[in-house]
Amino acid sequence: MSNQVSNRFVVDKAIRDDNSVIFLHPETMKKLQLFRCDTILVKGKKRKNTVCIVDADDTCEEPKIGMNEVVRSNLRVRVGDVVSVHQCADVKYGKRVHILPVDDTIEGITEDLFDAYLKPYFLETYRPVRKGDLFLVRREMRSVEFKVIETDNAEYCIVAPDTEIYLEGEPVKRKGENGLDEVGYDDVGGVGKQMAQIRELVELPLKHPQLFESIGVKPPKGTLLYGPPGSGKTLLTRAVANETVAFFFCINGPEIMSKVAGESESNLRKVFEEAEKYAPSIIFIDDIDSIAPKREKTQGEIETRIVSQLLKLMDGLNSHAHVKVIGATNQPNSIDPALRRFGRFDTEIEVGIPDEVGRLEVLRIHTKKMKLAEDVQDCSFCFPSSLLSFSP
Repeated sequence: MSNQVSNRFVVDKAIRDDNSVIFLHPETMKKLQLFRCDTILVKGKKRKNTVCIVDADDTCEEPKIGMNEVVRSNLRVRVGDVVSVHQCADVKYGKRVHILPVDDTIEGITEDLFDAYLKPYFLETYRPVRKGDLFLVRREMRSVEFKVIETDNAEYCIVAPDTEIYLEGEPVKRKGENGLDEVGYDDVGGVGKQMAQIRELVELPLKHPQLFESIGVKPPKGTLLYGPPGSGKTLLTRAVANETVAFFFCINGPEIMSKVAGESESNLRKVFEEAEKYAPSIIFIDDIDSIAPKREKTQGEIETRIVSQLLKLMDGLNSHAHVKVIGATNQPNSIDPALRRFGRFDTEIEVGIPDEVGRLEVLRIHTKKMKLAEDVQDCSFCFPSSLLSFSP
């Protein structure tokens, strides 16, 4: 691999959901002297690395690398992070690998895991595996997660048709660090347009503040999400916080209210102080209309003081403090108008009811780990793949 060619790439979603394949632009592969089906070593965060097969993708931008959620989880990276790619010519065919399922993904399964999941999975292609990695095997609309417990003498190997797959032992317990259960962009469906907007307004300033500093533009401090209950406002915010690896402070509107004079305002101040201390961070105020109603219509002195305190805190946020405030409400017209001016919640995003394609996307996300009857048809066959990846 030439030293003059950068081997660092920005992580992006893959065009194909495959645990063993990463995608690069054909010109990038040519510069790096890589060929289709080459096995490469990919290095991520926290000294994590994994082995994958490389494939070409014309739609992948040259500075980017496409990988699915499983590979990103093994590397401890998210979309927008940077990874490095290295040639890995010393990967050998494994004689024996020890693989065990993750306990919470096999509940209710009575069929043989090897015949139903592992055998078809490894028959599809020669798959490289690394000791300690997790991988997901999908069958119809049920998914089982497995962990590579042990390989041959090397840290990684290629599972070939003659490789012995050893599947004996107690299922492994899920650990928070290794699990795929943390909410990310892949776990939010039906809000593709809104997700793109909030990433531009919140994620971009937190992860790449130098872009705004270089052009002399101040990023927005606050963003207001509004829409009917259950449309995904809270889930979308948590996904952004997890994907940006930012500290997340959640304020539930009604819970912050106190009968003791000054305590509600004090609670708000503490949250903002902690957020600045642990920046980059996101402050999420759920049901913001309950603590910041229009002052001319409210009869309570507490609500008036809280609105005034929130206005001062928003104005007092340093534009370079890397703290973003997100408010959520289903009654945007009930909020005090002073909060919706420039420098406070100056950007607003409507999170509405998803359309048919969005609902199908939500359904697939919620049923990806469910066991369905054999006569239930996978709904993905009813729609072209181009529609399934469409974001309204």
